[in-house]
Amino acid sequence: MQRRTLGKNGPAVSALGLGCMGMSAFYGAHDDTESIETIQHGLDRGLDFLDSADMYGPHTNEVLIGKAIAGRRERVFLATKFGIVFDAANPDARSINGRPEYVRSACDASLQRLNVEYIDLYYQHRVDPNVPIEETVGAMGNLVRAGKVRYLGLSEASAQTIERAHRVHPITALQSEYSLWTRDPEVNGMLEKCRELGIGFVPYSPLGRGFLTGTIRTPDDFEADDFRRTNPRFVGENFAKNLELVDKVRAIAADKGCTPAQLALAWVLSRDPHIVPIPGTRRRATLDENLDAADLRLSPADLAAIEAVFPPDAAAGARYPAAAMAWLNR
Repeated sequence: MQRRTLGKNGPAVSALGLGCMGMSAFYGAHDDTESIETIQHGLDRGLDFLDSADMYGPHTNEVLIGKAIAGRRERVFLATKFGIVFDAANPDARSINGRPEYVRSACDASLQRLNVEYIDLYYQHRVDPNVPIEETVGAMGNLVRAGKVRYLGLSEASAQTIERAHRVHPITALQSEYSLWTRDPEVNGMLEKCRELGIGFVPYSPLGRGFLTGTIRTPDDFEADDFRRTNPRFVGENFAKNLELVDKVRAIAADKGCTPAQLALAWVLSRDPHIVPIPGTRRRATLDENLDAADLRLSPADLAAIEAVFPPDAAAGARYPAAAMAWLNR
């Protein structure tokens, strides 16, 4: 498995990670046994970068990963997140908490669920507008000094916030949605700021929440409780318009002799040597398909062809409902 560094001087990890969210939440039914086997299969293939968050489940995804890596901790670069809090009285209601005392308690709870002594990369899942980033990252830095965390990260933070945070404690990675159909980091300053500061960039949903695989042909392909049924890009006319874009990617992939998913992942990998995408899957066969994308090389002609059929801002619809969009890039 090829390896990359998170930033110019950051830790080395597998060139592709594994996003584990869908193993426990948001994408319909799941099978813990199958998910554990998928994680362990990835480790056997040389993948070592696993991504979770305390709100996936909530909490159950960290427990799942803890079971999967038992006895293999030294082979794993483990990332998890804190900050998005569910309302116990209303599971659909969420808030953001970046207060220092919450940072400490959330980390301790994640360590217990994961059954590990330290977390390799600890992200603030979303920036809390009511708490100065300096206070939140200061508390995160204390976790590093206490040996509970090795590296710090932010998720969906603005370029200005990244810079402020980095002054308090080195930020190793920024996680944000980035793919052929979500090019926001190219224009909002995130990627530029990461390059400037030597910070690694970790794209989540690099396959457009599965849409860029070309296997989703109708909204009926989603289970009844799959959140994509209410995501703006998967609804009504937006779905049809986006499907047209995906079919053009499928055609290029066919000419290239690869799958649409591999083409989409190779495109993300081509954007910067310190980008490490974390596509999610629950299945070993899909994981193998994704990992093989690291060996796919796209020529300048390939990249130009992709850009021609899928330019920036081509995707129809916002990437989240309005309430969740308000949490981004701040």
